[in-house]
Amino acid sequence: MSATTRDGRSWTPSYLNAIDPGVCIGCGRCYKVCGRGVMTLRGVNDEGEIVDDEEDEDDIDRRVMAMDDAGACVGCGACARVCPTNCQTHIAV
Repeated sequence: MSATTRDGRSWTPSYLNAIDPGVCIGCGRCYKVCGRGVMTLRGVNDEGEIVDDEEDEDDIDRRVMAMDDAGACVGCGACARVCPTNCQTHIAV
């Protein structure tokens, strides 16, 4: 899918498809630049599994960013530009 900018230049959105919890350091930079609520900070246990923060508070080893509302992504790519670990996968649809 190709779109155009305000002045008519061609632009192809690249939507956030996944975040690798094994690579993400939970810095929150992507969260801060996204005005759409696409991501949220989640807990990860010592086996590397994302856990329910409220139910498993004692099991949380670290925190990482996780997809929260993928459908809200507009494909701007701001999150990828600020990510220091390149833990995200984006797709053009």
